[in-house]
Amino acid sequence: MKEGIHPEYKETRVICACGNTWITRSTKFPEIKVEVCNKCHPFFTGAQRKVSITGRAEKFKAKYGDKY
Repeated sequence: MKEGIHPEYKETRVICACGNTWITRSTKFPEIKVEVCNKCHPFFTGAQRKVSITGRAEKFKAKYGDKY
């Protein structure tokens, strides 16, 4: 590899919104903030989040009416 053309590659602390933290290496430092990690993502935990979608069609119709 050529000298002086590559960015610094240092240890970085990753912080999830759920509070989980770990150390990795990255060019972005001193920390990276993420919203979802393997401790809180539904795919890895097997838990489903309940998302309220009731009334979305009515909300859309009220907003746009017959224009759409």
